[in-house]
Amino acid sequence: MASTRRKFILGTLAATGALVLGWSVMPPRQRLTTSAPLPVGANESALNGWVKIDADGSVTVMLAKSEMGQGVATSLCMLLADELDADWSRVRFEASPIDKIYNNIATVVDGLPVHPDTDSRVLDVARWMTAKTMREIGVMMTGGSSSVKDLWLPMREAGASARQMLLNAAAQQWNADLSACRTDNGEVIGPAGQRAGYGSLAAAAARQSLPRSPTLKTPAQFKLIGQATNRIESASKVDGGARFGIDARPEGLLHASVRMCPTLRGRVVRFDAATAQAMPGVRTVVAFEPRQGGTGGVAVIADQGWRARQAADALKIEWDAGELASFNSADAMAQLSRTLDTEQGFAFFTEGDVDAAMATAARAIEAEYRAPYLAHATMEPMNCTVRFDGDRATVWVSTQVPGLARKAAADALGLPVDAVTVHVLLLGGGFGRRLEVDFIAQAATIAKAVPGAPVQTLWSREQDMRHDIYRPACVSRFKAGLDAQGQLVAWKNTSAGQTIVPQALERLFGLPGGGPDKTSSEGAYDQPYEWPAARIAHAAVNLPLQVGFWRSVGHSHQAFFKESFVDEVAHAAGTDPLAFRERLLQRHPRHLAVLQAAAKAAGWGTPGAPAPDGAKTAKGLALHASFGSVVAQVAEVSMAADKTVRVHRVWCAIDCGTAVNPAGIQQQMEGAIVFGLSAALHGQVDIVNGQVQPGNFNDQPVLRIHEMPEVEVLILPSEAHPEGVGEPGVPPIAPAVANALFALNGQRLRSLPLRSA
Repeated sequence: MASTRRKFILGTLAATGALVLGWSVMPPRQRLTTSAPLPVGANESALNGWVKIDADGSVTVMLAKSEMGQGVATSLCMLLADELDADWSRVRFEASPIDKIYNNIATVVDGLPVHPDTDSRVLDVARWMTAKTMREIGVMMTGGSSSVKDLWLPMREAGASARQMLLNAAAQQWNADLSACRTDNGEVIGPAGQRAGYGSLAAAAARQSLPRSPTLKTPAQFKLIGQATNRIESASKVDGGARFGIDARPEGLLHASVRMCPTLRGRVVRFDAATAQAMPGVRTVVAFEPRQGGTGGVAVIADQGWRARQAADALKIEWDAGELASFNSADAMAQLSRTLDTEQGFAFFTEGDVDAAMATAARAIEAEYRAPYLAHATMEPMNCTVRFDGDRATVWVSTQVPGLARKAAADALGLPVDAVTVHVLLLGGGFGRRLEVDFIAQAATIAKAVPGAPVQTLWSREQDMRHDIYRPACVSRFKAGLDAQGQLVAWKNTSAGQTIVPQALERLFGLPGGGPDKTSSEGAYDQPYEWPAARIAHAAVNLPLQVGFWRSVGHSHQAFFKESFVDEVAHAAGTDPLAFRERLLQRHPRHLAVLQAAAKAAGWGTPGAPAPDGAKTAKGLALHASFGSVVAQVAEVSMAADKTVRVHRVWCAIDCGTAVNPAGIQQQMEGAIVFGLSAALHGQVDIVNGQVQPGNFNDQPVLRIHEMPEVEVLILPSEAHPEGVGEPGVPPIAPAVANALFALNGQRLRSLPLRSA
């Protein structure tokens, strides 16, 4: 018996090993057809999981990424429509269902904690296996500036496959030679001049077999890709037809106004709802616990939003402040600094023996930089509409993670995941905030109190600002060594701060997080500079505050630290900041070209014109690589008499690979500069005894029109695989401005926001 059991176990292990090995060498499964048929209208035909064609000839692209102002709907529709040879005027989009083929593969593959210059078979295997795994158990997600990068091939393959199926259908209908048929602008054209619109062929095409390896266009054959194209959803935003989460209006809608514990992650001890319950229109009052990293509180559900808000103001609530009652951001910042006194951190990058190289230096330069906690402050505050029907539920929400949103609602309602339907609406800004699902779990809990009625939970601006999942604060120390000739010989950098990914894994998936978190050191260790000797590390500090992904994540502050200190070292070496960087980029021609393009456009080395009030101006530059793209920016600044920092012009150069929609890329660079400047000049979240101090845009302003600089964007030509665009424009602007201020008055500002003494 023992021998038989042993043979069985060994045989099973051998078979399992063979299966795993076989699975590992196979390519990732297809991303063209969904596990369940796409829902179609009466006259629509689905040709694959990405495109439907109506009998009237209109083409509907299934959008698996969330449109939040970044223009991804336009770019992705362009990819499919170009390969389909569709009539662009007949193309529209709708949110896709939740399915594995829509999982985001690129973000997780790019999240592997390795230097971009690493070239090894082991890394190739790791990327391959990660891609395969994410196809099966990954997450539908819009983030990491990955939308076009992730779907560059699937969307094109979907369009090319559908085009081939339409050709096949037409050739069969005409009894014509398939090779003599062609497509153009929404029609199939036969060898004898026959013409058939896609709408008339769609039903027959949908019965064709899916082509195994559709032929894709070459760049020379592109008609839409690479052309500056107006946003596909712009008209609906102008005429009011666009529907954001806040616009959800299912029949019988009720409104919920919440009062959350003033202390983050606090909860309700008891409450008196008598006064609120007696007010006009009030249906019920319900308490909710902290979920998914959120805060507990009480909600009033009423027939009108204003009535719900007035009744919520009448609530009498006793709070349990919880573990964050003694948390202060000033103390946290001091703790981060103290950590760097004693800890070396995890080294994400090393080159040579940095300590030995530092010992040879004729001169050492040292500095400490700081960045505060930040709120996302999206224009559309958190909101979610849920209808609980006992055994099923429907959710209308602006989210970056539809699958996780569905799971959060299901868990809160005690339902199986498949019993929840999620409708993803347009997002009035995301910036990483809508990667979280705390507000969705909260809304589902509230809606459970009134089965059968849809309930919209809407936060006020103050609640949105004071109950965010914040960008972590960070402190970074540098030491650089120069030889007697002013040449860099050593670079040492250690930062300290909270890590995001371990928290997010626990908060969103209930999984323990461990190991190095790339996002904590990205922007510091993964840059192209050719350090003679270096050690770049991060010390993870555990603090109770929930932190999350903020636009450009670690790059948002690490770029400020790194590019400011590069400037410091250049000045210490007596070298022009541009020339100093050029010297460190000799094996990185792509990065060098971007840097030089921005510098040339800005007239680097020539004095700037005086500001409108006659004040002296100066220029500063910064180069930063993130999300696969390379961006260089030059900022021209002046100082007002009251010490206010004024930014007059910004020159921005980007290499993002193939520019799918140049107009969209320009808009994203301009928007990123607005976002980055807002944080650089004004952004700071102070927390006292667990309570966030900023409450509205008067406390954490967004850049005003009179503060907006003139922006010139240069897109470097490329036929390489497209890379990220939504976030790479943010990191360089703060250091470019800080470096310009040093050039202007010799004052080196090492803390954000930038405030002159």
